[in-house]
Amino acid sequence: GIPGIYALPALPFALDALEPHYATEQLTVHYTKHHQGYANLTTAALAGHEMDGRPILDVLRHLGDIADPELRQKVRNVGGGLYNHEFFWNCLTPAAEREEPSAELAAALAESFGSVAAFKDAFSAAAGKVFGSGWAWLVADADRKLTVVTTPNQDLPAPELVPLMNIDVWEHAYYIQHQNRRPDFIKSFWEIANWRFVSDNFAKLLA
Repeated sequence: GIPGIYALPALPFALDALEPHYATEQLTVHYTKHHQGYANLTTAALAGHEMDGRPILDVLRHLGDIADPELRQKVRNVGGGLYNHEFFWNCLTPAAEREEPSAELAAALAESFGSVAAFKDAFSAAAGKVFGSGWAWLVADADRKLTVVTTPNQDLPAPELVPLMNIDVWEHAYYIQHQNRRPDFIKSFWEIANWRFVSDNFAKLLA
């Protein structure tokens, strides 16, 4: 394997940079305990396996190559947690640095949802309705049509869908700051949503 390939990736901002919308204590626990845990468990799960050293997204897209069903499910869970959280951190930015969606992304959102505001409503509603633990995602299909999907646990969207944005609605993402009030957390998300990252993801589809 490649030493450290499944180590905890660096945050793209300081632990207190998302205040007051994402509290420092909440972010610290989410990142240094939960995400760190997925990194440690992924490293341990793949140690000595022939897939050790492959990028985590590549591993997750080829789970069928892991013959042992118990190990396959473990990697699906913990490797998914490793990948999904890194993607989620990139979807966040300090409020003072928040930009608007690019013209191209805004047009695509309007085409698929009616407007950017209507997309935000649809994304928030989907995130709010995830039963138990999971994620909501903005994804693009092969025709670059945008849709909102949800996944349970640490699952990724289907391989033919390209993720553009996600939100973690596991209770561990918000319980210190919001207790059980998931809608409050989702509302705060829009204050720190990193539209530049989402727009860049969409731009790659147009290249």
